[in-house]
Formats: sequence, C-alpha cells, structure tokens
Amino acid sequence: MGYTNILIAGSGVLGSQIAFQVAFHGFAVTVYDITDAALDQARARIEKLKPLYKADLGASDEALEAAWARLTFQSDLTQAAAHADLVIESVPESVDIKIDFYQKLAQAAPAHTIFATNSSTLLPSQFAHATGRPEKFLALHFANEIRKNNTAEIMKHSTTDEQVFRDVIAFAKEIGMVALPLQKEQAGYIVNSLLVPLLSSAQKLLVTGIADIETIDKTWMVATGAPVGPFGMLDIVGINTAYHIARTRAEHTGDEAYQAVADLLKNNYVDQGKLGKAAGEGFYKYPNPSYMEPGFLKP
Repeated sequence: MGYTNILIAGSGVLGSQIAFQVAFHGFAVTVYDITDAALDQARARIEKLKPLYKADLGASDEALEAAWARLTFQSDLTQAAAHADLVIESVPESVDIKIDFYQKLAQAAPAHTIFATNSSTLLPSQFAHATGRPEKFLALHFANEIRKNNTAEIMKHSTTDEQVFRDVIAFAKEIGMVALPLQKEQAGYIVNSLLVPLLSSAQKLLVTGIADIETIDKTWMVATGAPVGPFGMLDIVGINTAYHIARTRAEHTGDEAYQAVADLLKNNYVDQGKLGKAAGEGFYKYPNPSYMEPGFLKP
C-alpha cells in the first residue's frame, strides 16, 4: 500500500524532526499536538531545521520551502486524523499516555489507517489492544538528528500483518532512512538495547555520587574515542525523554536508583526548562558545551 497523507502525533523534539523529514521527501504531513502553544513551538523547531538541512544535506532553499508547504498543524485529533494513511506516534514515553492517545486515535482515524509508534523503549504489544487494529500496528523508531542519523527500526509484534510490516519498511526507505527490520519484539530495539544501558549507568553514577557529569563524560570520551559522552548524548536525546524512561523503569522495577534519577531529572532539569540541546541548556549549555572546548580532554 502506498501512503500519501502522514500524521505525526506529538510535536516535540523528535516528532518535529520526523515531520520535516517526511515532508522533505514529498509527503503531505499533518503535525498534531494537544495545544496550539505546543504547535507554535513545533513551528519554531522546524524553522531551525532548515539551515541544518542546508549544511548537512546540501538542501536548496526551494526544496526546504516546498517541504514547509507540505506541513499543516492541527490541535484537533479528529480533523488531524481524518485523511491519514499512516500515523507515526511520538507522544511522551509513558504507557498510560500512549494507551489514552491510541484509544482516542482509534475513534478518529479511518479504518485503513496504519498506526506506528516511535517509542524508544516500550513494546508495541503493551498498547496494541488500545489501537483497535493490532494487525495494522507496529513500531517505527527513529534516532535523534534524523537527517544525519537516518536509521529506522521497524519492529512488528506477534499479530502485525506481514504486508503492513513490508509497507512500512518501504515507506522508511522512501523518506531517506536505512530500514532496519526487527522480526520480533525487543525492548529498546537494537539502538537503545545498546545505548540505554550506557546512559542509565551514567545517570546512576551521578545520583549515587560516584562522579560528576564532566568526569563521567570525559571517562567515556577518552577511553573510547567517542566525540560525546553519555550526558552529552542525553542532551541530544532530550532530557524529558530520559525522565519518562527513568520514571517508567522506577515504577516497573521498584529500583530506588531509577527513582533517584527520575527525581533529579524532573526537579533540576525538566521543571527548570533545561530540556537539552534543543532548548539551549541541559546538562551542558549550548551552542558551546564545555565538552567541545579544546582543553576538555587534555591531561
């Protein structure tokens, strides 16, 4: 099945990037969020992507303006979903929030519409029942800075229709992604199965007082040659996403360290508007974080 109209539900840091990437590759895109204020913020985020597409991809002004013209913004879910062929959900990383969203979406979307979650760590089977169409539901996970880190992990669950799976793989390729099919469910997919343990370990080292942010990042960068450490990575991912992951893990495991991480992120960062690189400040201040200074890694 070919898709024409794509709905991106959730206009945060990654949702905005997905929306522009899809529009840049020729699709009509509706961006949905629950308030007009959130959509105003999304417009501002997307405007900031244009020079990055020029610098990183060599995009022309004409191509960027054409992509912008393919975007519409909508805070009414019924109107947003009315003509959607594919919905890519990028709402906060919470099972309860996602279930509530899918129950509402199921009432609003046409019968043919395919639903895909961009969840970073949650399994599609955790909320497949809420979609009302589990056979037309799967995961489609993107990495942050999607224009450069162009991976798309497509993960089915036990009742996903095989043709839907193949169609979403084809769609991922159409929007410039390296399509990475997962044949069965895996929490964290491939990327986050590797990345999240690193980031979680770094946060636990911080909240237990083992070392400070810069020392932890220096350790990783010097020892592995990586250009950025785990807290720099968290700023790129977005601290709000990290908070939801830590809170969910604390609730499901009872692990006090995860609760301490969630409390730290909420009180010291999320509530202060320090949401990471896109906000101008997170664990570091941008556009010139200290880990990029020439002397950061010197003896």
